Amino acid sequence: MASITQTETARLSTPTVGKDSMESLMSDIKSVHTKPLWAQMTKLNPPLPNPSTIPHVWRYDEIRPHLLKAGEMITEKQAERRVLMLINPARGKSLQASLHAPYTTDTLYAGLQLVMPNETAPAHRHTAFAMRFIIEGNGGFTAVHGRRIKMQRGDVILTPTWNWHDHGKDGSGPMIWLDGLDLPNFVHFPVHFVEHYQEPRYPAEDVDTSTSSIVFPWSRMQAKLDAGKDDYVVELYLKADGSQVSKTLGGRAERLNAGKSSPPTRETVSSVYHVVEGAGYTEVNGQRLAWEKGDTFCIPSWHKYQHFAIARETVYLYRFDDKPMVEALGFYRTEDIDVESLVS
Repeated sequence: MASITQTETARLSTPTVGKDSMESLMSDIKSVHTKPLWAQMTKLNPPLPNPSTIPHVWRYDEIRPHLLKAGEMITEKQAERRVLMLINPARGKSLQASLHAPYTTDTLYAGLQLVMPNETAPAHRHTAFAMRFIIEGNGGFTAVHGRRIKMQRGDVILTPTWNWHDHGKDGSGPMIWLDGLDLPNFVHFPVHFVEHYQEPRYPAEDVDTSTSSIVFPWSRMQAKLDAGKDDYVVELYLKADGSQVSKTLGGRAERLNAGKSSPPTRETVSSVYHVVEGAGYTEVNGQRLAWEKGDTFCIPSWHKYQHFAIARETVYLYRFDDKPMVEALGFYRTEDIDVESLVS
């Protein structure tokens, strides 16, 4: 009797599944609310981090006219919060992305909020944590849990989770700021909700901005940046005890001297940048994103990036990111960190 080869043995021991049988199997699998992992193994276990968003720049001079027009047409009562959300262009292009829209990166929400003279953005509180960077205007204020704080350009004002807060504006002209929130995370943790106060304003007293624990004046942050000796300087927004401002969001300010560049960086962190002063560009995975004062841009996770300042002026940048959350979960790494060193 002729010997059977290994190939023949393998063929004989492998069940033959015809087209009809395969279709029947897939139908049976679906009927019991399951799916085959083998059909999606690469998608669920990618060789590299695969954020669903892309780098993008939002031009302030293009957005501002629309925001002001909304201020004329839509009352604060109609809007509750008059905001133009900064939506990543990749949102909605896939089923996965559309489920998470309308956000700026996979983990960060950003929007430009407007309050007009003699208006009040009604008091409410919510689970989400917020960081607000004041872009323009005078006479604006935010009241957080009974403490009313004046808004000044460049200041960062925190709204901790579940604190009553409202916003208002005295005097002439608009008040505009950049909202940064951790809203995308509640797609995975469905615990976010909002409670509205019974009155438009929550009772509050005026407090000194320079002594408030939730305000980071730009004058103070710029002084720290300018005290640095290097061409590229980074200062973190931290609490008085040196801890992060929240468990989900963190922030920092950066100074880049004219004609200089920052070190190239690749990390498992998503970030949103706002240009406080100056002009330049950021190279992200070989793509050049040009920006100037007032613009906002995002860098999704694991995109290699490097900032460049034009030759004639110093650049100041504000950034908020998801680094505290990513670090707390043990997911933070950079391109030069080995996986085994993370474990050890």
